[in-house]
Amino acid sequence: MYPVITYLLLSLDLHRDRARREEGASAVEWVIIAAIVVGICIAVAAILSSALENEAGEIRDEIQNQ
Repeated sequence: MYPVITYLLLSLDLHRDRARREEGASAVEWVIIAAIVVGICIAVAAILSSALENEAGEIRDEIQNQ
């Protein structure tokens, strides 16, 4: 065979073996878990921010009415 074809076949085998490994799937799983945790943190921060703004508004109204 020609050296170029041999190189391409070996390269193809190498890429196929890398794609079959579990390491890539594990990294994707960690990215998904991290994204879920970040999403939950953002949701909690939004809820807390809204609750604090409401309480601050009520306190401000009470102070102004006195």
